Amino acid sequence: MALSAKATQEFVPIREVRDGIIILKNDELRAIILANSVNLSLKSVDEQKATIMQFQNFLNTLDFSIQISIQSRKRDMKPYLLLLENRMKLQNEPLLKLQTKEYMEFIKNFTDNVNIMTKNFFIVVPYTPKSFNTNTGFFDKIFSKKNSKELRNAEKVDFEEKRSQLEQRISVITQGLASCGVKSEQLGTEEVVEVFYKVFNPGEVEGKIDLEKIN
Repeated sequence: MALSAKATQEFVPIREVRDGIIILKNDELRAIILANSVNLSLKSVDEQKATIMQFQNFLNTLDFSIQISIQSRKRDMKPYLLLLENRMKLQNEPLLKLQTKEYMEFIKNFTDNVNIMTKNFFIVVPYTPKSFNTNTGFFDKIFSKKNSKELRNAEKVDFEEKRSQLEQRISVITQGLASCGVKSEQLGTEEVVEVFYKVFNPGEVEGKIDLEKIN
């Protein structure tokens, strides 16, 4: 008996990405924060201990769970090579122009044999509503006299209330990371889509992102 093929999105618990907020199929919300890294090796022993202690204190203040995810990507060197090429064209000194050309050839040969990887650090912030109205919503759509416009307005208000709670948690995370010397920023809709696109297409360095792959 042949098995019917299923689309990838059927296995992804995401219903929609709206205003940078991930809405799961069970009505839970998620936000993704991009954080930079801190090189402890460049700090003194006392600074390392202080940073680790601050991060520990930050985690201990949280009254909700978070997920820290690290995504490795193959670095695209084409923009860097293009920058070098443009600078070489503007260079009037023959020796410097020759050195720039040789350096570009070295970068090309090196990247052909070695994958240059970059790491991105993400923090997933969750929000789970205290009560779910999935079943009642289903019967409301059948028996309620409300028209579709009223239902859409009610869903919009419900989303805004949930997002307000999630944004409070996002603020706690960003402020806590700042106290540790870590800069962070919440991802927008297209950036969130790109993160998941790279998860399912890890070998691709560049390419147009189709928003409908997740929505």
